[in-house]
Amino acid sequence: MSESNTHIKTGSLSRIGLALAIAATLSACASTTANNPADPFEGYNRAMFKFNDTVDTYALKPAATAYKTVLPSFVQTGVGNFFGNLSDVWSAVNNLLQGKGEKGLQDVARVGLNSTFGIFGLIDFASPAGIPKHNEDFGQTLGWYGVQSGPYLMLPLLGPSTVRDTVALPADIVGDPWRYKEPVSVRNIGTATRVVDKRASLLDATNLMEAAALDRYEFIRDGFLQARESKVFDGDLSRSKKNKNDSSSLDSDHDDLKQAPMTADVAPEATTVTPAPVELVTSGSNTVAAQAKPQE
Repeated sequence: MSESNTHIKTGSLSRIGLALAIAATLSACASTTANNPADPFEGYNRAMFKFNDTVDTYALKPAATAYKTVLPSFVQTGVGNFFGNLSDVWSAVNNLLQGKGEKGLQDVARVGLNSTFGIFGLIDFASPAGIPKHNEDFGQTLGWYGVQSGPYLMLPLLGPSTVRDTVALPADIVGDPWRYKEPVSVRNIGTATRVVDKRASLLDATNLMEAAALDRYEFIRDGFLQARESKVFDGDLSRSKKNKNDSSSLDSDHDDLKQAPMTADVAPEATTVTPAPVELVTSGSNTVAAQAKPQE
């Protein structure tokens, strides 16, 4: 690795670390007027949610809408498959780190099959062949070994997360194969395309959410936290409960997530918050974080 490349990557990581430190500082200083103990930084989180929503409304969503309208569906499928194949590499590493040997080998097989017969991942041969896709990241690996999620945290541009997943972000960024693509101009174009493609795939879900949610912030927060916990333990609620019982300090926090928040002015039957689609609520976490990382 050349000295210049080393300098570029070190500088990029430094800026990522600085951004995370600023977010953590702002969170620590934020007003703690939250009603949900899992969201003690609600004042800061709502402000950041409004900022992210504004960026999405005036920049990302219009770009995604144009992308979906102009490009043929087979091109969009190819783009999604290509970057999905890259994500399988880091997913394999995390499955193996969690001791899930079979799933890890399945991820490796997916990468091998799709990278060769699938023309660098543009065509997904693995799924029709019966090799399932997994989406594992380092935040899930930490959670698998009992690291508690900590409070909910809305990150600038990256969206919903938790303290644990935010700490895991640098590892997810370093573990993304696209990060090392040269030249840098191609890497940046690919990164922008990746983010827009992901946003385009969520247009229908977000339109439905905007029409259905009484409080979009709470809808996304509660859906994200529930879906994230399910992903960490692969849907095994018994293991999730056991893990929470081993950490009594956060028991009450997570128990509050099992029920939707109640609003005094609305009838109980009208206040049930359906969790947002898993892809929607997790896309703002490590998945998009790895895609929207700063580039030189």
